Amino acid sequence: MFQLRRTNWSVELRSFTTPSFQANQAPWKKYFADDCIFADEKGRVFDKPKLIADIAPLPAGYSGTIKIENAQSRIIGNTAILSYDADETETIFGQNLKARYHVTDTWLQRNDNWQIIASQAHRYYEDPALGKADTKRFADYNGTYELAPGQTRSVTAEGDKLFVERNGKKEQLLPETSEIFFRKGVEGRILFRYASTGKVDALMDRRNNEDVVWRKTK
Repeated sequence: MFQLRRTNWSVELRSFTTPSFQANQAPWKKYFADDCIFADEKGRVFDKPKLIADIAPLPAGYSGTIKIENAQSRIIGNTAILSYDADETETIFGQNLKARYHVTDTWLQRNDNWQIIASQAHRYYEDPALGKADTKRFADYNGTYELAPGQTRSVTAEGDKLFVERNGKKEQLLPETSEIFFRKGVEGRILFRYASTGKVDALMDRRNNEDVVWRKTK
């Protein structure tokens, strides 16, 4: 019988995040219920057979570690909720990549046995790496852009920095590349569309690969 107590959280979490565990299907078979629902950070939803089939060793030259932080738990009757951050470091042929996730596991006790009945993960948003803007284009970007009547935002340059302002809120547009911008802590990208005339005719507020078009009015 698997005894689930708050004092055992760290032990169980470590077992789920060691490299050997990640390549070993046995613990997943043991701790996940046969009727579980598993939703990962990529938006995939698995039942148990699909989850187990997805467990495989990392390719040659790859390795990784996961550090668990900020764990919280709630235990009510035969149901336990465990919510925690998972800080991942993936090493690819000597180069380190980092990612942060938040995971919530729901444990259910049935027949004196605790298993995970549902698990969901999401990845924390991180700003992209800062690139270098082409300041010569800033004059093209300056102006007022309209989404709908009465709904406008302005773009202005101050030296080598570019700003967007709407309803009194001013934010810097940080360059990801010379022509793609982002706002600190805000998902999505800002792009400027050039018309066949060679002049900018719209600001594109790109969210999840879809564009909200703001047309340049002046």
